[in-house]
Amino acid sequence: MIVNKAAGLKSAFYLFPGQGAQYSGMALDLLEKSERVKCLFSTASEINGKDMTDLLGNSNPETLKKADVAQPTITLANLAAAAYLAEKGVKPVGCAGFSLGEYAALAVSGVITIEECFSLVKERGKAMQAAIDSMKDEGSGMAAVIGLAYAQVEALLAELERDGLSYLYAANINSPKQIVVSGSAGALEEAEKHFKAAGARHFIRLDVAGPFHSPFMKEAADAFVPALEKVKFKDPFIPVYSNVTGKQIRSGTEAKTLAIQHITEAVRWTDEEAAIEAAGGMECLLETGPGKVLQGLWKHTGSTLPCYAAGTAAEINGLVNNGNGK
Repeated sequence: MIVNKAAGLKSAFYLFPGQGAQYSGMALDLLEKSERVKCLFSTASEINGKDMTDLLGNSNPETLKKADVAQPTITLANLAAAAYLAEKGVKPVGCAGFSLGEYAALAVSGVITIEECFSLVKERGKAMQAAIDSMKDEGSGMAAVIGLAYAQVEALLAELERDGLSYLYAANINSPKQIVVSGSAGALEEAEKHFKAAGARHFIRLDVAGPFHSPFMKEAADAFVPALEKVKFKDPFIPVYSNVTGKQIRSGTEAKTLAIQHITEAVRWTDEEAAIEAAGGMECLLETGPGKVLQGLWKHTGSTLPCYAAGTAAEINGLVNNGNGK
């Protein structure tokens, strides 16, 4: 791969962001500039039964946060960025996605088709939003624990459960000192003082629709099975990685099994990052979709490999034309 000011970007490892990265207007600049992206929007609109251009351009933050809206729109934005990169001659040497972003990775690696990806994400979002709606009376959510290692968080969760504070789970292992927990609203409120007493610098409630990647989503996982059963998962033609195991997915059969576990199991992002770097074969990574969260998490690894933002036309054009990702 070449990344320099003379030749620009030719290939990279793609990282696709997940739910929470959405914002109104995302990917519309790509739509204006790319015929491939226009085709993607048309396909997504047909499968979702909605005008995706209108949905991305005119939805308020609360609407975009709902799982049945966020999941199709973020997936479209992720795949739009990948399509624009392809139009500019950039090829993925491998890919991974954070949480929902794993579906874009499965599509780009050939495990599922673009159409299957949009269909699955539509059904996944509906199933997860239905599960969230069923918890409305009690309330639920997620919080980022900053300053404690995963082992410390797990030990404290076990201690709290022994003391009668249940319904809390480690959901995202984002970095060595950033762990996200899912739980009921009451459990999260009570847990904050315990985490801070244990040394957490911050306990930040996240602006998400529900307690993702936890047993709270079992109802959603069960409801999603019929949609998955209709799709044949193929073996990947480039490396793609799993949130559930933190390792490379070797076959379509494995990918399909993991897709069910994915809804209720933790995102082992630090393991995934380590596996990606250990595999090698790349000179840079691209956050292929909205936001710069994964770029920030990659920096926490201490890797010498750079990770650049590639979610907008301006960012991608800068990489292709200048080769410096700035």
